[in-house]
Amino acid sequence: MFEAFSALLTEHSVDAVSMAQLAAAAGIGRTAIYHHFADKEAVVVAFASYETGRYIDELETALADVRDPAQRLALYIRHHLEAGQQFHIGSGGPFYGTLSPEAAVAIREHVVAVEEVLRSILSDGVAAGTFVVDDEAATISLIHACLAPRHLPSAAVERFVLRALGAQR
Repeated sequence: MFEAFSALLTEHSVDAVSMAQLAAAAGIGRTAIYHHFADKEAVVVAFASYETGRYIDELETALADVRDPAQRLALYIRHHLEAGQQFHIGSGGPFYGTLSPEAAVAIREHVVAVEEVLRSILSDGVAAGTFVVDDEAATISLIHACLAPRHLPSAAVERFVLRALGAQR
């Protein structure tokens, strides 16, 4: 089901994908999809959970053998920029604004899971004297804002963020 949904998202925005299209792409009957998901919002929340799990697994594997906080942050940035399109749902703000409050909270929990990896890297970097972080929440938001424009070279974003945190490379 999630592979079919992901494939549909390469061609359509989330709000343009219907449950009937998803059922057809997954090779199940149009009504059978409702045995698994109450509606498209339930699909989006479940898909976000699935994708977040995959993303974090790949990220943690990439970070497993790296101890230096600056190198870990650089790897986090590269991974996010390189893998971000693969794991990105697509419609952003306009779609998420249509989610119920419960679904929005569930989606936010997945974002928090990714932020926890970054929080750990920053915390280790501060403890090692590699980074200067005055406001952790603001720093996490600012780093992720730097990761949003997908057209910038990864190396430029990496240098900018590391310099902003006071890291010497």
